[in-house]
Amino acid sequence: MKKKVLIGLSGGVDSSVAALILLQQGYNVEAVFMRNWDSATNMDFRGNPTLYDETCEQEKDYQDALKVANKLGIKLHRVDFIHEYWDRVFSYFIDEYEKNRTPNPDVLCNNEIKFKAFIDYSEKFKPDYIAMGHYAQIDHSGDEPKLIRAVDSNKDQTYFLSQLKTEQLRNVLFPIGNLPKSEVRRIAREHDLATADKKDSTGICFIGERHFNEFLLNYLPAKEGDMRRLDGTFIKRHFGLMNYTIGQRKGLGIGGTTDTTDAWFVVGKDLSTNTLYVEPGFEHPYLYSDEALITEVKWRGAKRDGKFTAKFRYRQEDQDVEIKWIDDETFKVFYPQKIRAVTPGQVCAIYQDEVCIGSGFISVVYNEGEKRLYS
Repeated sequence: MKKKVLIGLSGGVDSSVAALILLQQGYNVEAVFMRNWDSATNMDFRGNPTLYDETCEQEKDYQDALKVANKLGIKLHRVDFIHEYWDRVFSYFIDEYEKNRTPNPDVLCNNEIKFKAFIDYSEKFKPDYIAMGHYAQIDHSGDEPKLIRAVDSNKDQTYFLSQLKTEQLRNVLFPIGNLPKSEVRRIAREHDLATADKKDSTGICFIGERHFNEFLLNYLPAKEGDMRRLDGTFIKRHFGLMNYTIGQRKGLGIGGTTDTTDAWFVVGKDLSTNTLYVEPGFEHPYLYSDEALITEVKWRGAKRDGKFTAKFRYRQEDQDVEIKWIDDETFKVFYPQKIRAVTPGQVCAIYQDEVCIGSGFISVVYNEGEKRLYS
């Protein structure tokens, strides 16, 4: 009897080709389209209208997913995770911005929706595996599954999957993890899939391509404050700390207002005084740190102090680090070479060679023992 796989079909080319590959490998495949945001009404799940009236692409994505499912001859189910998304992901996202941190909703999406709510929903189908169109690989050969980087390093998504627990990976397949993106496109065209030339999605996970600051204003009122240099020199007013992140250059509106020709960057934020700190120069020393406190750690395997590599943001080159555990869910990470714009709220993913062994959230950032004004 064929083994049964339930795949998340998003309406994009990656999950479309993943479903095709599973069929070619002889699995009995059914698909699920996850709807996680009330994009048709532009209201939150409580029925409150938002200020932003652009229709999300999710409804179009569902139609594309349906075309692919029909082409492949597989059944497509549609499920609403609107409440789950709001409670488990979006509320956390807003809370983090209120705390003046820069959260990563894609990590929470994977933890709470794609590999929790989806797994719970899948139980009624009794599948042997669930599958997603992520660029990652899993090694099921040992006693415990190992999360391994994708072949296409430019598309590798292990950073976004780094918080998953071992149990969430046990019966998971990533059919395209061993393929470069160009090959995925080629396969889609060869089989005349409707998503073959569809543009990759960007923007907030499941919310789509919206003007971010306008969207955020639906849920958090902007509180204006002072924009200053580190020595206290007043530059101008800012329009809400939540709209800026460490290392940001665009959108500051400083050009031509000072006596320097260097570009200006956000180098600090102080929530207690609602002050945004800026300085000229990409290499300004205040943008660099050599140590960070990492909390809410999820780890796959034995915990040990030692040397690893890390990514502090998506697509960052591997950084040599040393970690020292403080308790079961907290460690300090040291990088004496110094790294630019390590930002509270973002994920620090840890790697041992090609294996992603865990991650946590950047909580506090230090340089030479001094806490940075990053939150």
